Amino acid sequence: MEHPVFEIIAQYGIYAVFVLCTVEGDITLLISGVLAHSGFFGDYSLLKVMIFGTAGGVMGDSIAYLIGRVFHENAKHYRFYQVAQPRVEKLMSKFGGSAIIISKYIYGIRMAVCLSYGVARMPFIRFLMLSTVSCFLWVLLLAGTGYFFSGAITSIIGDFHQIGIALFFIVIVGIAAFYVLERYWLSERVEDANPETLHKIEETIIAVEEAAQEKFHDLSEKLHLTREPSKDEKDETPLPQPADVKSTESISAKNSN
Repeated sequence: MEHPVFEIIAQYGIYAVFVLCTVEGDITLLISGVLAHSGFFGDYSLLKVMIFGTAGGVMGDSIAYLIGRVFHENAKHYRFYQVAQPRVEKLMSKFGGSAIIISKYIYGIRMAVCLSYGVARMPFIRFLMLSTVSCFLWVLLLAGTGYFFSGAITSIIGDFHQIGIALFFIVIVGIAAFYVLERYWLSERVEDANPETLHKIEETIIAVEEAAQEKFHDLSEKLHLTREPSKDEKDETPLPQPADVKSTESISAKNSN
């Protein structure tokens, strides 16, 4: 008997990592890291897990954000949003936009945080950059843990192709241990963390966003100034006006005198 996540990844490969990370990523990434160590996903297995896991996480965050932004009135009445709202508001007040970065490590609020920033109408580009940082660090931590400790795991229980029921019990124990660790230790430590470092990350992202907008604006201006005028614009160009009649007559009179 094997864990369902393992069966899905074994059947659909790296694409399953992407899909699973949109909704659930902790166990997926731990297992993917172990499989990547054995080259399960082909060449550059860990890099593929990093790319597809990060992309899947960003996709899941973005869907929640867009639901909050588009359906903001209805989203406020979702049960999971209302249950998590007090914690989310506390995090948003303390960490600002950086709450997106730490939401992966606090039990039960990932989607609620992303939904909240959609309701609050945070600029999507800023949200996307914060989500990318968050998901990359999340994938690096969990997939990296599975990858670098897989040598010890496989030396005890054998090659992943022959793990079978042993993997099932190990994953069950791992899920329970991770749940307890995340629910009763990690979540509290993260929520009580000093926000200064995270604020610096957010400030850097905002600075990058503003610089990108300025560059885009300058580029648009240059393209507008240097482009060839259209036929209609050429036709609208004012023709030179004839010289003033009186001025011409006076000049002629002076010349005759």
